[in-house]
Amino acid sequence: MSRPRVLILCYFYPPLAGGGVHRVLSFTRHLPEWGWSCTVVCAGERDYWVKDETLAERVPVETEVIRVPGGSALSAWMRAGGASGGRRSGATFGWLRRLSDWWLLPDSYVGWAERARQVATRRTAQGDVAAILSSSPPESVHLAARAVARAAHLPWVADFRDPWIPLAFRQPPTRWHRARQGELERRVLESADRITAATRTHAEALARALGPARADRVEHVPNGFEPMDDPLESPAAEPDRFIVAFTGTMAQQPETEILLEAVHDFLAHAPEARRRVRVRLVGAYEQGYQDRAVALGLTGIVEFLGPVAHAEARRLQRRADLLVLFKPYGPAFDTMVPGKLYEYLDAGRPLVALLEPEQEAAELARRAGAVVLPPGKRQPLAAELERRYRAWQDSGRAADARPPWLAEYARATLAGRLAQTLERARRERA
Repeated sequence: MSRPRVLILCYFYPPLAGGGVHRVLSFTRHLPEWGWSCTVVCAGERDYWVKDETLAERVPVETEVIRVPGGSALSAWMRAGGASGGRRSGATFGWLRRLSDWWLLPDSYVGWAERARQVATRRTAQGDVAAILSSSPPESVHLAARAVARAAHLPWVADFRDPWIPLAFRQPPTRWHRARQGELERRVLESADRITAATRTHAEALARALGPARADRVEHVPNGFEPMDDPLESPAAEPDRFIVAFTGTMAQQPETEILLEAVHDFLAHAPEARRRVRVRLVGAYEQGYQDRAVALGLTGIVEFLGPVAHAEARRLQRRADLLVLFKPYGPAFDTMVPGKLYEYLDAGRPLVALLEPEQEAAELARRAGAVVLPPGKRQPLAAELERRYRAWQDSGRAADARPPWLAEYARATLAGRLAQTLERARRERA
């Protein structure tokens, strides 16, 4: 008997890179273990400013991948403006984002989503697709999936990696825009057979939005992590250096500047540490942050390495003496739990997290023994950097400490939860 097939509609899939890729990649890697075949309808191989060719090697050979090239309007504008190789101009991107918020609803990917809808509709007409799964952002993929599911009379699961409206990367410019975005979100929530969310806080918010009668349609499926391929690799690459590391996107991340200023303050108080401290920042970034590091006199100490292969980023996490976690802060980002938090915990290295103390991400970090500091304040972070450096001077590299409960967040396990969600959606439609 053949396995049921899920058609996954998303924009980000290898070789595109960035935080949004790994969740869907893990679904396609592990859903077959739980009885589901996968077809992915996604963007073209050049339709984002960050790429990682090594991620494409992790796509299972049995996964059917249908690419819809052309990308989003914003991606095209960004390429025209010189965004590539993991570095971009924050000022240029911000202007383009604001322009797209005025004219493209629900987002700048709406044109691509319409083309993807047509492709997905033709694929479901072959008759072997048992369910639809859409994963956002961009939110326009949900509208496309809704149309495909309705035309093919298939169950549909809408997966939210981030919230639709509250995430302040995109602020509706007028009341009309906000009302329209809200209307589109309600249309998706009310139409989907099942809804999954990457954080508990967001899942609870979606359940409240649906009301008691339909709240049980929402499920929490965390981002989780893929266990490292070489967890026992020797980390002693630079025993005479105290390595502070951040891996992840540094675009629209003001905390990047807070980290730079904290390093400056720490070294001003302990200038002898300049010879031994290195701060390695891995991931896409905005040029202004690198300029700020130069202005603070951190050339040769802070290194902007740009995007690297994901496996190399994981190895850097293992080699670090201190990992730093931050994300955008403010009420709009309360629901966000960065996917790299789970990877950091798997690395087992000491962690300092710049998070609002009551947020879900802070709760998870504290549970693992991390130090949680208030975001937006350089002084506490500077003091913590110096404290960790002095401890390293006195006692050497800290021992690894992986939380024993972390296994429940392995993506192979989480894919099993998603498989159950897909099965429930099928039964309820039968």
